Amino acid sequence: MGTVTDYLDARSGSDRAALERVIRVARELAPDASEGESYGMPALLHRGKGLVAAMAAKEHLGLYPFSGTVLAGFADELAGFDWSKGSVRFSAEHQLPEELLRRILGARIAEIDARLDR
Repeated sequence: MGTVTDYLDARSGSDRAALERVIRVARELAPDASEGESYGMPALLHRGKGLVAAMAAKEHLGLYPFSGTVLAGFADELAGFDWSKGSVRFSAEHQLPEELLRRILGARIAEIDARLDR
């Protein structure tokens, strides 16, 4: 088991389900992603680069796409969430719509691929 699996195994309830949803979608989009760490967080890695981390904090859940530019492209759609250039805060009750989550993760995959395929 990798660090993402271990991290999720230590969570419970609706928070765990919400975090697992993020990881499930990421695995669907990047089936060869491996588990590891990025910036000290349990993360899925695409081609060895941080793709996404989904973690619980005391008062929110967080999505971390390890990019300072990807989320800005979705600013209008993220208006109902607390977000910065590197993370989106959400809750089990107020999750990112799956279609938006897929597009954010797809943009991060494309960003990694473009950087590595130069």
